[in-house]
Amino acid sequence: MDFSFLRGYYVYFFTGTANTVILALFTVFLGVIIGTFIALMKISRNKVLSFIATAYVEFIRGTPLMVQLFIIYYGIPLPVPDVTILGMDMSRFIPGVMALSINSGAYVAEIIRAGIQAIDRGQMEAARSLGLTHSMAMRYIILPQALRNILPALGNEFVVVIKESSIVSIVGIADLMFNTNVVRGALYKPMEPLMVAALIYFILTFTLSKLLGKAERRMRSDD
Repeated sequence: MDFSFLRGYYVYFFTGTANTVILALFTVFLGVIIGTFIALMKISRNKVLSFIATAYVEFIRGTPLMVQLFIIYYGIPLPVPDVTILGMDMSRFIPGVMALSINSGAYVAEIIRAGIQAIDRGQMEAARSLGLTHSMAMRYIILPQALRNILPALGNEFVVVIKESSIVSIVGIADLMFNTNVVRGALYKPMEPLMVAALIYFILTFTLSKLLGKAERRMRSDD
């Protein structure tokens, strides 16, 4: 094993890691927004909204992420500017974020739905008895309590997104996996760059998992 190539190619791994983190942050942020709306639709008394949300969750969770990425990237024409920011082509980056966010949103929706339904129904009844509308009670009473309970699960989703984001390399987004393949092709070294990438992914996910565990323990101690 020869890792001396890192002296000349470390920038590829550094840039790829930064792009992977940026991609994951955008994905989790948009995924939480999508998931929140889908969760509220799913528990709604409106049967049409509930059906749409259920169909969305079942379809997204029942099809491969790669297929969803290809459908959005190749099948949906998006008015995306052909510019490069931080080494990433926006015409590729934006569809990639959309595919990951739509996929993550389905899983986040189930997390949020479970968190909302875990709150005692008396909370809603008490809020309504004080004159709050259903939407106000959900916004100010139920969702804040549910968010506190589901933060660990949302953190785990962040970890999953970091690992799954490597799939966007197949459409040319310059994430860690894409840059790793660039180094492999330039050096004709099949294993060493992959081992470096694996170590970086492990460091990212392990560090994040430890931080999430610490935050979860702190929340429990505050109860």
